[in-house]
Amino acid sequence: MNEKHDESKIHATVSTKIQDYLGEFVYGGIDGSVTTFAVVAGSTGANLDSSIVIILGFANLLADGFAMSVGSYLSSKSEQAMYDKHLQTEYWEIDNMPEVEREEIREIYQNKGFEGKLLEDVVNVICSDKDRWANVMMKEELELIPDKKSALTIGGMTYLSFIIIGIIPLIAYVWDYAVQQLNNVFWISCTLTMFAFIGIGWLKSSVTQTSKTKSILETLLLGALAAAVSYFVGDLLEQLIK
Repeated sequence: MNEKHDESKIHATVSTKIQDYLGEFVYGGIDGSVTTFAVVAGSTGANLDSSIVIILGFANLLADGFAMSVGSYLSSKSEQAMYDKHLQTEYWEIDNMPEVEREEIREIYQNKGFEGKLLEDVVNVICSDKDRWANVMMKEELELIPDKKSALTIGGMTYLSFIIIGIIPLIAYVWDYAVQQLNNVFWISCTLTMFAFIGIGWLKSSVTQTSKTKSILETLLLGALAAAVSYFVGDLLEQLIK
């Protein structure tokens, strides 16, 4: 029984961890699929060979994905640094201006409807512990909540999803070049990418808590618009260069 209980706890912990970083996976996947498909569409509009599409696609996949993951990492680190800075300020104010900070706690809970002895009891309990006091000030006064997610994991998850989902538009071109030639390779790529958009749109609905249909349609529309713009730009540039 204990082994089953421990195993269920492990599964629950893993599931929670996946949920924690689902947002990073979704948005990395959206960016990866949209930007790579845009490269494919632009290259097709310019009538480039499959080998060129593969080169441009993988260059974009690796470089743009890395840039996005670094951006996510630095953004998370900056947010954590900002939170820590404000937290240290709160500790300093508690140590050096305790009465002022105590009065701020009283006002916060007074505005929540506490009064009389209950209000004073709440204030006394909060102010009896410096860590609790500082955390309440961070949440109630500054409206800041610590992000317990790892900045490195955020960056890694973003890059991983960018690669996994972003490679889908290139699969048909890799097959066409390395295995056997395909008829209508671009439309095969479009079909595969459409399924990728549907999947990532479905996952996005879990993150944003919105309608699955709406989320899928939004993702499909975003990808279609990006591809259309890239295709016509590629076609126009080919005509101008000729």
